[in-house]
Parts: sequence; C-alpha cells; structure tokens
Amino acid sequence: MPQIRRMTEADLDQVEDIAARVFTRPWSRQGFLEALPMENACFLVAEQNGVILGYCGMYMAADEGEIINVAVKPEFQRQKIADGLIRRLIEESRKNGVCRLFLEVRVSNQAAICLYEKNGFVRQGIRKDFYKEIHEDAYIMNRIEDVL
Repeated sequence: MPQIRRMTEADLDQVEDIAARVFTRPWSRQGFLEALPMENACFLVAEQNGVILGYCGMYMAADEGEIINVAVKPEFQRQKIADGLIRRLIEESRKNGVCRLFLEVRVSNQAAICLYEKNGFVRQGIRKDFYKEIHEDAYIMNRIEDVL
C-alpha cells in the first residue's frame, strides 16, 4: 500500500500529469503552488517508491471542509488508493475541527459515488450543468461528523 503524506512542491510534476490525465479541466501548477502553503488547505499524495499514484485536496473554513480534488492515475484506479486518500482527509479534517465535509461529483461517476458513500457521504442535491465542458450535472455530497 502506498504511503499517504502531505503534498510538496517537489511532487507537482507528477501531480500535474495525473490531473491532466484525469480531469477535463485540471488545476494548473500555479493553482497548486498557491494552495500548498495555505493554513486552511490540506493536499495529500499517495506515493510508492517515489511515484505519485494519486492525490487529493481540501479547503477548510471554520467547521466545514470542501474536498476539491481526488485523482488517481488511471492504471492504479480500483486499488483502494482513493479510499486511503479520502480516509486520511477525513482524519485531517477532524484534527482541524471540521465536522462537515462536502464535495461535488459527476452524476455518471458511479465508482466515485460508491467510494464517497462507503466513507459516510450522502447525496444532498444536484448542481445542474456543473461540469460545463461535458454538460454534466454534479451531485452535492456531504458527510457530517458526530460532535458529541
């Protein structure tokens, strides 16, 4: 199983490559460079033998967090890498006092929807034509922690 750790600037060549292969509108290198040092951001990578297999990111504000990127190299998908990344993001959110996480996911991305549901996310609504380049709606999903 790969090691999951904080993303660094040294990871960006590989992260940028994964983003370009997975997303229709990938984040730019500059976007990652600006986000990495932010105190309210958490970006993680899954690394094995020096190779980045996947990454994810989240922004936090008060007790809420928004997961903005989850991506795994296509040849390593369906190997529980994204699951490990999501679980670690949930841990990091707890450490930062976040009790509600939310995200958007393409309505056709059944594998991702199942992954999120397995990790306690539920569908809360739909954003019509959220992915404008491909004319697809997104589910809004959230996960609420017990704060008792």
